[in-house]
Amino acid sequence: MAYEVEKSEDEWREQLTPSEFRVLREAGTEQAFTGEYTDTKTTGVYSCRACGAELFRSDTKFESHCGWPSFYDPADSKAVELIEDRSHGMVRVEVRCSTCGSHLGHVFEGEGYPTPTDQRYCINSISLRLAPDA
Repeated sequence: MAYEVEKSEDEWREQLTPSEFRVLREAGTEQAFTGEYTDTKTTGVYSCRACGAELFRSDTKFESHCGWPSFYDPADSKAVELIEDRSHGMVRVEVRCSTCGSHLGHVFEGEGYPTPTDQRYCINSISLRLAPDA
């Protein structure tokens, strides 16, 4: 798929830290309970750390106690791309930024959280940048 923001691997490596590159461009996962946004209550907009596209808003963030920030809905349904992921011997749904194709995390359904969508977008903090409300 062609993305609005496309860069070479070298350009991404120049822009991102090694940890950001591993998660965003190589579909890695940050260690649970270590991300800067796991427990934050700050209100604002969460954007893609790679390209700046708006992805989630704090009013859809909830406490899932899973070790990563959890949201029940993206800011706009076109903000993210959902792709079947059969890695690690399981079937999951990968969440990518639809503007640059960066890996954000995974989305899970039917886990019983009391959210309007019954979904949990389990997103790596390192994939996000929070712009707090003024």
